[in-house]
Amino acid sequence: MKSDELFALLRRRGVLWPSAEIYGGAQGLYDYGPLGAALKRRIEDAWTAWFVGLSHDYYVIDPAEILPEAVVRASGHLENFTDPEVTCETCHNAFRADTILEKVRPEGVDGLTSAEIGEIVRARGLKCPSCGATTLSVPQPFNLMFGLDFGVTGHERAYLRPETAQSSYLSFPRMWDVGRRALPLGIAIFGKAYRNEIAPRQVLFRMRTFTQGELQIFFDPENFPLPFDRVRDEKLPVVRAARRLAGSEAVEMVSAGDLVSAGGLPEFYAFHLAHTYRFYRDVLGVPTDRIRLFEKSDQERAFYNRIQFDVEANLESLGGFKELAAVHYRGDYDLGRHGQGSGKDLSVTLTGGRSVLPHVLELTFGLDRNLWALADVHLGKDGERTVWRLPTYLAPVPVGVFPLIAKEHAAFALRLSDDLSAAGIPNQYDDAGTIGKRYARMDEAGTPFCVTVDGETIADGPRHGTVTVRTRDSKAQERVLVTDLPHRLAPFLRPPRPARG
Repeated sequence: MKSDELFALLRRRGVLWPSAEIYGGAQGLYDYGPLGAALKRRIEDAWTAWFVGLSHDYYVIDPAEILPEAVVRASGHLENFTDPEVTCETCHNAFRADTILEKVRPEGVDGLTSAEIGEIVRARGLKCPSCGATTLSVPQPFNLMFGLDFGVTGHERAYLRPETAQSSYLSFPRMWDVGRRALPLGIAIFGKAYRNEIAPRQVLFRMRTFTQGELQIFFDPENFPLPFDRVRDEKLPVVRAARRLAGSEAVEMVSAGDLVSAGGLPEFYAFHLAHTYRFYRDVLGVPTDRIRLFEKSDQERAFYNRIQFDVEANLESLGGFKELAAVHYRGDYDLGRHGQGSGKDLSVTLTGGRSVLPHVLELTFGLDRNLWALADVHLGKDGERTVWRLPTYLAPVPVGVFPLIAKEHAAFALRLSDDLSAAGIPNQYDDAGTIGKRYARMDEAGTPFCVTVDGETIADGPRHGTVTVRTRDSKAQERVLVTDLPHRLAPFLRPPRPARG
């Protein structure tokens, strides 16, 4: 399905639409409707269960979204959080350099200087996407942060956070005291980030405000105990940087153990890379032939990273592989910079008296783009019907409740809907149109189970009555006791959790 077709379907079903739509929309901003808001919550719950569930010493916090200028100065964002901007001197529209060069340089512009980018633009005679002129300027760095006048006088400066990660580093000393004073210590944040994108595009992939899930794992670089044997033989679809720079982007299936013994990755990194791959395969249900773990080279990866693999999925709607998540080994860069900026020693004393400035492993996840990926991967045609084959625990509406005949069965169906809600099972009552049309609406919304109340249900009474339960993917139907429904449905609505230890 093409991008515009997929977006039209999601907008029609109330998943998302452009913000300020009655004014023509606001570029790079989207509103989520009932289905989209519910799906975001389901994805967040699944991510939290899977990654925060790795350890009893991993915690979720909810920090402020505004950062004082001193924070982003120390973190390097004032200096380095930029994209090269190209401006057309004829129509004065501005563009990201990588969008101008994407057809002639699909690998992007990471590692290139402004002069090198400008030379490619000039030598290729590239034209402005808006007016077609060849009067494109030499690229200039553009800082992506939203600045704020802070306080009553307006003399203080602050910024909307460009990522959630910085709040974890600021909270580390407090969390060290709150927790067990032991490493590894994980701090997870799910929340909004803000970036003043030069040219928002590809719907949910380049936005000006978006939702991130990030887990920062603070650890002792000399001792990071974990059950590596659980992933040692896991085959991972990797694209190594060295092989790619030699001319091949072919995916290699390499075990996590071989990535350590022959590939030079630390065990702690390969373990979490494998765990991340399993999340996409086993939790989000992305087909394995559409996932790759793409290693960034020294020139391509972010300035603070020692090792970086991006999780990419092949998305038909966007024409190829797109980044959905990443695993970053950031070393001691972050606590070191904030220690210098704040004048405080952020090292900790471990059992035995050794002082350590913790290193950081970051697992980062873009919720909005993953929502789009779940639509691209799981939403499609099955004969004449459109079906969103989401995993059952991700479905925005897990259960549809129908009266077969509204006049005769509505009262019972409404009570059943309320009872399911009270039992913690989200559902939606629907009595509009034929049963076939109601099934079609629920299939399109990803609802895995539909429950129909009929004359037999009412005749047998609330204690012995049965309802028809229809399963989305197989279209199979069975009679189930009303009193058994919560017990039968609940296991399908709980996201998977990893084994701890």
